[in-house]
Amino acid sequence: LGPGAVVPPGVEVVPVQTAEEMRDAVLARFDDADAIVMAAAVADFRPKAVADEKLKKDAGVPELHLEPTPDILAELGERRTDQVLVGFAAETQDLERAGRTKLESKRLDLVVVNLVGRDGTGFGSDTNEAMILAAEGDDVPLRRWTKRELAAAVVERVAGLIGSAPTVVGPGG
Repeated sequence: LGPGAVVPPGVEVVPVQTAEEMRDAVLARFDDADAIVMAAAVADFRPKAVADEKLKKDAGVPELHLEPTPDILAELGERRTDQVLVGFAAETQDLERAGRTKLESKRLDLVVVNLVGRDGTGFGSDTNEAMILAAEGDDVPLRRWTKRELAAAVVERVAGLIGSAPTVVGPGG
């Protein structure tokens, strides 16, 4: 949620600043989740070192060394028991190939592949061009959606997957 955003009733907001903090927060709650719906990658890279003070431009352009961030969704895919996992991916080309790769490598049930970089869709717009790829069942081909339509389609698919999952009753339940 962005600054000043209204928190919907019944939603727990856990503020984090780094991919590592997000990983820890997600893993701490994962076992209690029926479904996880999140970006396929929070960020792919981060700076390897963080400057202790402001970098002055008269010192010249600094070299920037990057390192990979943790792949939270892939880790969830490895740890999952009966949770439904859905990833969102922003892509500019070869959407289906990139989406299938994420679907399989991260062990997802669904991946929503957004075509980014076109005017009028994606970030800062009310519409997306996206496809929904499924590990099992029918895919939804690339089309333009309102964000509400896309959200409703994802929720419907997740509800169906949760409904088809075997019910596990634990102690006291």
